[in-house]
Amino acid sequence: MKKSLYITTTLPYVNADPHVGFAMEAVQTDAIARYHRLHGAEVFFNTGTDEHGQKIFQKAKGENRDVVEYVDYYAGQFRKLKALLNLSNDRFIRTTDPDHIAAAQELWRRCLAAGDIYKKKYKGLYCVSDEMFVKEADLVNGRCPNHPTLDLVEIEEENYHFRLSAYQDKLLEYLSHDGVILPEWRRLEAINFVKGGLEDFSISREKSRMSWGVPVPDDDSQVMYVWFDALTNYISTLGWPDDKEGKFKKFWIDGEVVQTAGKDQVRFQSIMWQAMLMSAKIKPTDKVVYHGFINSGGQKMSKSIGNVLDPYQIVEMFRPVAGECATDVLRYYLLRHVNTFDDSDMTEETIRDAYQANLANGLGNLVSRVMTMASINEIKTRQVVLDWFDSHKTFQDQDQLMNNFEFDKAMNAIWSKISLCDHLIQTEEPFKLLKVDFGKAKITIEALLQYLVEITIKLRPFMPITAQKIEALIKENKKPEAPLFARL
Repeated sequence: MKKSLYITTTLPYVNADPHVGFAMEAVQTDAIARYHRLHGAEVFFNTGTDEHGQKIFQKAKGENRDVVEYVDYYAGQFRKLKALLNLSNDRFIRTTDPDHIAAAQELWRRCLAAGDIYKKKYKGLYCVSDEMFVKEADLVNGRCPNHPTLDLVEIEEENYHFRLSAYQDKLLEYLSHDGVILPEWRRLEAINFVKGGLEDFSISREKSRMSWGVPVPDDDSQVMYVWFDALTNYISTLGWPDDKEGKFKKFWIDGEVVQTAGKDQVRFQSIMWQAMLMSAKIKPTDKVVYHGFINSGGQKMSKSIGNVLDPYQIVEMFRPVAGECATDVLRYYLLRHVNTFDDSDMTEETIRDAYQANLANGLGNLVSRVMTMASINEIKTRQVVLDWFDSHKTFQDQDQLMNNFEFDKAMNAIWSKISLCDHLIQTEEPFKLLKVDFGKAKITIEALLQYLVEITIKLRPFMPITAQKIEALIKENKKPEAPLFARL
């Protein structure tokens, strides 16, 4: 990883309250940002909200609300995730921000100057939920494969198109590099999609039909297609095109650029967006990491089924037993028990079971036992080990897993170390040895303290509040006044 890292989530649509699926993406992205900051890199972490498009416009009108008031409300709900999930993002960008709108219009001008934007009449089937036209070949039972319960809308109008077909060779060259997409099978998926032939795509809508969008430069009759507008946030957040503060050069041009996204975003993030960047003569994204979806009870989360998991409710559910660390309960689950790249299942019951087994009876119990023995018997952590806390101490096993974005495996490795400590306590029984062989017991407890320091450092990007509390106990050689994670 280069000295500077730029990492960004996608921008969720503001047409509903935040759900646990986006919380997962935000927490994964935050863990990477925190990890590289802890090890000396300068990091810019971006997130925000996507606020234009027909879906949002229709939703606001359907609720008889002013569209500006509507997006302001939901943007506020997503902004609150920073406190709820303890996110360390440097900016929360909204696609209604004036600097973003100006950047989207400048990107349009540059693609137009490159000869990649033209106007034509078009007729096709439009999926409002995906904000995109669906090709006949991609239909499943006459409907969008991503939204099989919703009817498609036939639209015929004259609008602007982006010449995606001109970038087939350049995209194949870009996608040929290992690591440009994780996991590998998503890279192969992107390559196969490009090899199947690229069609130019519509990038504007008639203002008379849908006025809620960024105005097309020099054409008052059109607004930008929401994807063209929204994708620009990845560079507008850094001050592009003016770059008065030098952030765009530092993080996008000279740094490592990483985007995170859901598995259904491949054609948008790794094909359409990269072609737009190429057209505007801007460096493509270095890496896009695609995660799977979270299901609940074996089914896709849906309000109609009643299985949608609310991150706010989950955190509050554990507040009585975990206090300040309740945020880390959700972070822990999303980073360890949700597969990094594949779909996973999650229910309130699985969260409770994981909490009881691995936080209350696992990490929390270990901290209590070790720090009680150490503090009562005045056995302190060796200074050379304490110094790890204030350095950019790294552990090779964690480095490798984090560089591959394998959060679940990195967390499993930490819990293997917790199990090792539990085994050491059970076999050596230092709590008994203290009475008959203090010297031998002291060696075991010092070893446990060293393991606990390693565990705490490795926990920092995943469970920062918990790590901070354990670090304070170790430095002060104190036992917890109350359990970090009380039993349910």
